[in-house]
Amino acid sequence: MGLLYILAGLNHFRKPKMYERIIPAALPAPKVLNFLSGVAEVVFGLLLMLPQYSSMAAWGIIALLIAVFPANIYMAVNKKAGFGLPLWVLYLRLPLQLVLIYWAWLYT
Repeated sequence: MGLLYILAGLNHFRKPKMYERIIPAALPAPKVLNFLSGVAEVVFGLLLMLPQYSSMAAWGIIALLIAVFPANIYMAVNKKAGFGLPLWVLYLRLPLQLVLIYWAWLYT
């Protein structure tokens, strides 16, 4: 799980425009939010691999997954943010967040 978040976090820096595009327009500073969420994913992913910090990192991941949930909703309701993916895929991503939260909770 830690590696998954490290790779996802690094991707925020590799393809920032992709992530900035899914940040809801109502939120300020998409570049800053993308940077912060990318850093958080990398840091929490690294900490998840250290037994003494894994519980704290898991709670951080849970908080992050909740914080980025509006981006998943935005992708489903905004055609431009949805990257042309079928609606069923975009709506399937929404409950997937619960699965990821549960997976992180297992580390607490």
